[in-house]
Amino acid sequence: MINPRTPVLVGSGQITQKIDNLSEAKDPIDLMKDSSVLAINDTTVSDLSNHIDTVVTIRFIFDSGAGARPPFSIFKNPPKSLADRLGIEDAKTFYGPTGGNTPQYLLNIMAEKISQGESDVVLLSGSECFSSMRKASKQGIKTGWGEDSGGQRIDLGFEKAGGTDNEMKHGIALPVNVYPLFETAIRGRMGHSIEKHQNYLGELFAPFTKIAKEHPNAWFPIERSAVEISTANKANRYISYPYTKYMNAIMEVDQASSLIMMSEERANLFSIPKEKRIYLHGCGDINEVWNVTERPELHASKAIRLMGEKAFEMSGWNIDQVDYLDLYSCFPSMVELGREALDIGIKDSRDLTVTGGLPYFGGAGNNYVTHSIATLMDKLREKPGSKGLCTSNGWFATKHGIGLYSSEPYEGDWKREDPKSYQKDIDLMTKPEVDEKPSGDGKIETYTVSNGREGPELGIVIGRLNSSNSRFIAITQKDSDLETMISQECLGRDCNVKQAEGNYSIVNIK
Repeated sequence: MINPRTPVLVGSGQITQKIDNLSEAKDPIDLMKDSSVLAINDTTVSDLSNHIDTVVTIRFIFDSGAGARPPFSIFKNPPKSLADRLGIEDAKTFYGPTGGNTPQYLLNIMAEKISQGESDVVLLSGSECFSSMRKASKQGIKTGWGEDSGGQRIDLGFEKAGGTDNEMKHGIALPVNVYPLFETAIRGRMGHSIEKHQNYLGELFAPFTKIAKEHPNAWFPIERSAVEISTANKANRYISYPYTKYMNAIMEVDQASSLIMMSEERANLFSIPKEKRIYLHGCGDINEVWNVTERPELHASKAIRLMGEKAFEMSGWNIDQVDYLDLYSCFPSMVELGREALDIGIKDSRDLTVTGGLPYFGGAGNNYVTHSIATLMDKLREKPGSKGLCTSNGWFATKHGIGLYSSEPYEGDWKREDPKSYQKDIDLMTKPEVDEKPSGDGKIETYTVSNGREGPELGIVIGRLNSSNSRFIAITQKDSDLETMISQECLGRDCNVKQAEGNYSIVNIK
């Protein structure tokens, strides 16, 4: 029997805006409006706007993180602006936190509110116009975007820097520098040579491009071969070794996606067709050990594993029963961390994405997962009784969310386990001691080389001191070290670290 308070997804809509004339570009609120109209129409309820009591929007990239804001006007209360443009009155409005995990996180929270009778009809929407914004910035054009819709903005979640000051000044500030550190550690776990692993990365992501080619909303609907993806050249240079350009999430997109969720009771009241309904059978939210240098392992994620166990326990499923997967794919290492933690075998025949992933479908800032859930809904509707899984991720493989979906109704009382009940298992893990002023000999645990357009610029090393086994992070800009780090095996290699002017830790490769 279906409890009348069971949350159910009943509508979705996606928009991709590709425009050369910036005067014709819609702002991010209007893109959300357009995708929301599609989602509302998808429910078949023509006057649904009159019944939406909660509007939630994903945090824009230009509102995210602790860095400087771009030279554009900021929308003071995005969910209120969206509600106003849709003519939705007296709705509760919420704005999500920073992180690509937040679409699933917010959906899980809203599902809980629906199950507890705090909301009946929820609109969740997000968009990015980063492509248009970057074009405008480069051309010195002021978009004029931004408004103050009034009302008090209510933020959900919390804001926290992605790492310590010590990590940040040594290169753990941008994702492009951090995920390759995980990748090199994963290569060590897999026992691959440098050449074998580079080929493997191309083979991992080539199927993603094939799926992106077929997705009507993909930013790059281009199928690429494994060799094309893995081979570094002028068109596909290294960004941060071992990742080439084609392995990196692309945020410069204009994309929007919206979802409608309501109670089963309301879905029945509105006579929404059964074939439109998609149920959230399992969910979870968790944070990894927050700071990268404090994580016990850099090649695996106990947080994703624990979160997955909780979601499958809630659903009563197992991973082998899932038909459709969308593993968060900002970089290859995120896919690998998710696959290993969820026990998806390396030879598993199932596709690992339904959209094409962030490098090819488009990495719409914090909002990518709203697109993956919307696409999952389409897949599940096409194959009644099928099951889907979506993972999400924020910061540096730090914040995680998961959702298990099916067109089959959820029976019994829908109840989300409080994430605090299992977050403590991660928080209480034994962490390595970090020496922020390391000196002496050590061994390299993982490494990457950040590249500019002209070639290698900065080597980043995480290692252990021989004297204390304390972990350290250090950098090098020495040409010979950078060349060694790109051309030779450096995992487990001897090194020496010392303090330099400016309070930096400098590493020398032996």
